[in-house]
Amino acid sequence: MFAGTRAMRADAEGGRIQDVDEGARELPVQAHRLFRMSGRDPHEQHRVASPLELLFDLTFVIAFGVAASQLAHLIAEGHVAHGLTAFGFATFAIWWAWMNFTWFASAYDTDDWVYRAMTMLQMVGVIILALGLPATFASIDHGGHVDNAVMVAGYVVMRIALVAQWLRAAAQDRQHRTACLTYAAALVLAQLGWIAQIFVQTTPMEFFATGAVLVAVEICGPLVAERRMGGTPWHAHHIAERYGLLAIIALGEGVVGTAASLTAAVGEQGWSTDAVLLAMAGTGLTFGLWWVYFLVPAAELLHVHRRLSFRYGYLHIFVFGAIVATGAGLHLAAYHVEGHSHLDAVATVLAVAVPVAVFLVGMFVIYATLVGTVDRFYLVLLVVAAAPLVASVGLAAAGIDMALCLLLVTAAPMIVVAGHEAGGHRRIGAKVAERIGGDQRGG
Repeated sequence: MFAGTRAMRADAEGGRIQDVDEGARELPVQAHRLFRMSGRDPHEQHRVASPLELLFDLTFVIAFGVAASQLAHLIAEGHVAHGLTAFGFATFAIWWAWMNFTWFASAYDTDDWVYRAMTMLQMVGVIILALGLPATFASIDHGGHVDNAVMVAGYVVMRIALVAQWLRAAAQDRQHRTACLTYAAALVLAQLGWIAQIFVQTTPMEFFATGAVLVAVEICGPLVAERRMGGTPWHAHHIAERYGLLAIIALGEGVVGTAASLTAAVGEQGWSTDAVLLAMAGTGLTFGLWWVYFLVPAAELLHVHRRLSFRYGYLHIFVFGAIVATGAGLHLAAYHVEGHSHLDAVATVLAVAVPVAVFLVGMFVIYATLVGTVDRFYLVLLVVAAAPLVASVGLAAAGIDMALCLLLVTAAPMIVVAGHEAGGHRRIGAKVAERIGGDQRGG
């Protein structure tokens, strides 16, 4: 049945695509034997996320879910500052764990059995990290020494695997050896600092001061490796897809928050107008954030201008954090409906409106970074989109039903979407074409 047909097969050495005769080869079932970790081709056609990467991302469903739940709980108790501090720390830890794996995989995914085993070990580390989040949130809320021991243990497990992967890449990819060793050295140095921090009794202020130094080491390691040590062969289209997939994982918290608020409303009042409004608000808001996120063709711009990678990658912490915080805000609305929150309706609406605003601003900054200019059309859209956010808080203060106010919040991302569909897409297309053309001529 295979006679006379042709098929495409990826070369495991470098991601090259080979044309093979279907009738003259074996069935495409192969053992995952060891392959040389020589680096993927950054210009490889049709590069997409692998099933293993999708499986890896599922561990972040748990991590984001725990972080959102803990944030909603602390804010409902009225501990807003402590909740936001702990959430910021947790968001960095979760996001950075994902970043470490994703950029390595983009450059060196061999998909052999050793690579798969190391990825499984990193998944175990992410789960341990997630299990340590409640203790960290509680310790920050209570003051005194910050208890991040379990979180650090999760990172140790992840980094045993990741450092081994970088050392393997350094040994087998001579062209990028220096960059790979720089990555490994930065990971080890930062991890030793986090471990040492566990055993030193500090005040919260001292903890976050030393933590800021360690975060700087974490962030600067990749910067030095890519800019000063030759870099690695990461794939722009693959990276853009991976960020989009994590955005969808984070948006799952909006669905969870919507389900929580809807369950609370139905349990308290039965099916009512408020319940329907909450369902519409949560679903519409999640859908609107998703639509806005995928408006900009980031892959094409990153492919041509690879030096944008750090600004693009690092700015996403605000976007991912805002998405998860929006889900936490919707969960907080459930606490309010059930009467289990110390916050009034105004503060509850703010808990949703503020992260939505952060998300929209973050996406605008990423867009401006990618196209290399501030698009006045989208800047105006951003200002117009702020109107329903401000109005929702004002209406809540005037005593308007909270569910209706949350529905108004949904209008903010939809304004950006409407402007894009009405004509903004042509502006983005022109700016992207100009940016790509200019970069190519300059190269």
